[in-house]
Amino acid sequence: MGGIVVLGLIAGFGTFLGAILVTFCGHLRPRSISLLLGFAAGVMSSVIVFDLIPSSLNYGSFFFTLAGFLGGIGLMFILDMGLNILYPTSLKGRGYLRMGYLIATGIALHDLPEGLAIAAGFAAAEKLGPILVFAIGVHNIPEGMVCAAPLRVGGLGSARVLLINGLISLVTPLGVFIGLLLVKTSPLFISLLLSFAAGAMTYIVLHDLAPESRRNSRFLAYLGMLSGLLLILGLNIIV
Repeated sequence: MGGIVVLGLIAGFGTFLGAILVTFCGHLRPRSISLLLGFAAGVMSSVIVFDLIPSSLNYGSFFFTLAGFLGGIGLMFILDMGLNILYPTSLKGRGYLRMGYLIATGIALHDLPEGLAIAAGFAAAEKLGPILVFAIGVHNIPEGMVCAAPLRVGGLGSARVLLINGLISLVTPLGVFIGLLLVKTSPLFISLLLSFAAGAMTYIVLHDLAPESRRNSRFLAYLGMLSGLLLILGLNIIV
């Protein structure tokens, strides 16, 4: 069990690595922000469409997928209202901080069922587990970039950005550990988790990332969205 959890930790480390790439890239100009946020919207949209929703439907029924999806949207709406009080968008940089914390929550919700999937992969077939570790680890790199960018733009220090992403990285091995303990858990439970993450991420894309990315440059925002979509689609084809 310990070895499999360590592999889950390696997969989760991709999130931290992505945050490192953004944290040390220096000051971000407005047009660069449009490109990066557009890229984030594309990455998250692609993960929703090509990974989370199909996997949720595979594990459960349309009803469970829809219920989890709406639940994820509802949770992010409530969380958004609370963060609006702490980080009003009228204050400079606060809107980006709110967005960053929302994204961090959405990615964490996404990483838990990924950990469960790794555990299920090792239980189902010897070769499937390592393949899932590699695929999830690669996918987590752009997600770490997605999480770190708005936090840095919002003025959060490098150490705190890395700490937040480091904690998110631990969610995947946590999911692996839980999955190994509950390897025979109901597929409907996994279906709900996957669609719940999809709903949360959909709220973030439509309510925050896509509108904010177009603020400084529509062209760069759409270019970033297309790049993010193609990246995740290409990773799905390769791995």
